Amino acid sequence: MALIVRPLFLVLVALSLVSGIAGGLLRLGLAVPATAEATWLGYAAASHAALMISGFLGTVIGIERALAIKRRAAFLAPLASALGGLCLLTGRKAPAAELMVVAAALFVAVNVVVVRRQMAAHTLLLLIAAMAWLFGSVLFAAGAGAAALLPWWFGFLVLTIAAERLEMTRLMRRRPAARLLLYLVLAAMLVGAVVSAFSPTVGGSVYGASMVLLAAWLGVFDIARRTMFAQGLSRYMAICLLGGYIWLAVAGVAWAGAAWGLPWRDAALHALGLGFVFCMVMGHAPVILPAVAGVKLQFGAFFYAPLVLMHVSLALRLGWGGFDTAARAYGAMLNAAAVALFAATVAGAAVTWHLNHGARSAREGN
Repeated sequence: MALIVRPLFLVLVALSLVSGIAGGLLRLGLAVPATAEATWLGYAAASHAALMISGFLGTVIGIERALAIKRRAAFLAPLASALGGLCLLTGRKAPAAELMVVAAALFVAVNVVVVRRQMAAHTLLLLIAAMAWLFGSVLFAAGAGAAALLPWWFGFLVLTIAAERLEMTRLMRRRPAARLLLYLVLAAMLVGAVVSAFSPTVGGSVYGASMVLLAAWLGVFDIARRTMFAQGLSRYMAICLLGGYIWLAVAGVAWAGAAWGLPWRDAALHALGLGFVFCMVMGHAPVILPAVAGVKLQFGAFFYAPLVLMHVSLALRLGWGGFDTAARAYGAMLNAAAVALFAATVAGAAVTWHLNHGARSAREGN
């Protein structure tokens, strides 16, 4: 069964990622080679956020959680979100939205199982994150606007990351007030998401401020502040995380500014989606992929190349690109190149591990 399911998920996840990136480029007026007239590309552009957040990241997180609880039924959640992404690419938005609601609802159930098995602060946060995905998906199905919808979908990702970082730092010595401060910051984020549906200015301001405060909390209390002085994979992960926290703060400032009418919407969405979330993906991929995809990776310094390109391209897109449309488009193309380079790096690391360990096994066999 695993020989069939894993390739299926891999294809569907890759489809959502590639089409989401292509759609994002099209939204900036950039034609994708050989597909400029493709109908699916227009649908991808219209559903860029849904493809990236639910179709891609929701599916990946769903698979990870299903593997963690070791129940076959749990894979129905990522399967529904992956198929929802496929429906979006064929122009079937209504069934796609329904599938995403089903996916999020099933994912909530999966996280209830997690909480029952281990009642802890980080598992409760994971459950709240899942509920944020569900709220956002219901709003998407109801045809809500971006101001009401996106805070919930991004909240799903941010809360998930915050919960995982809280788990990783549980052994660190912290002042008693530190955890309470984190809860207050995350509560403010949820309040901002709720208020955004009624008052985008006030809700967006609160939401943006909560991101800045969360970035500060993570920068001070996350274990990455210590592991950046380690070597190898631990150092790489720490650098990914700390760089992501800087972009989270940038996203918070830009989100609040956009709420007050400043032309910072692109900076808010992509500092958060690429600078923060995707840097987290880059940092955790060498650890998570072996469990999720059954692929072992040979870590090396080459993993830094796509990370550096992502930071540089975001600085171009959100910095100079804020004043020049061409620079923004060029930065977006380099964003896509960074993602592609990361995928190639992962593939190369998998091949390298296989060659190194295959040769070692052959020598030991002789």
